[in-house]
Amino acid sequence: MVTRALLGVARDGLDERALAETICRACVDGLDIDGASISVLTATDARETLCASDQTADVLEELQYTLNEGPCVEAATSGHPVLVPDVHERTATARWPVFASAIGERTPVRALFALPLRWGAINLGVLDMYRRAPGNLDDEQRRDAFSAADVAALLLLGQRTDPGGDEGWLESATASRAEVHQATGMVLVQLGVSAPEALARLRAYAFSHGRLLIDVARDVVARRISFVEDVKEP
Repeated sequence: MVTRALLGVARDGLDERALAETICRACVDGLDIDGASISVLTATDARETLCASDQTADVLEELQYTLNEGPCVEAATSGHPVLVPDVHERTATARWPVFASAIGERTPVRALFALPLRWGAINLGVLDMYRRAPGNLDDEQRRDAFSAADVAALLLLGQRTDPGGDEGWLESATASRAEVHQATGMVLVQLGVSAPEALARLRAYAFSHGRLLIDVARDVVARRISFVEDVKEP
């Protein structure tokens, strides 16, 4: 299973692009797909492609970014999975007419599966997968793909916001740092959300701005960042 393979991935020694490549490769090896890519959202509302497993996956990323339409764009905007068993069917061509026409001319792709990479209520990016043959993922593969996207989001979030963490990065990053606890409490009060949601907002801000969680937390505690006044969410 893809999820089991990803849970065994150690972040130490991998930068985020190498980690994204490992995630894409695990999906290609473990699911009924031919290629995959990972793009993340940034503070400027642009997408940054961390990995494309092959030239076709790269073309799909570039077309969607250029045309601003397609399953990946929709998944990034809505935060919901977008599964397209055949991009040449009428429903897909009506939904994304320019994109559907472009991939028909430039790629052999028939099926597309775009899964948002989410942390709590925050959408961090998209895992985009394609297949040359039409047809949907079966139930088991769909469950595995959704779980893989969840694990991928946690791995990438940990790599970018707490790169020195070990396998227990999520716990160690919060349990031993008073500033993170304090900042979480401040965001909780500012936004009227739960503690897990407040921590998610902190991590998403750090992720989208390419900063460490601890540095963002210190800015919140010092009131250099206010989530009420200053923060534009990714």
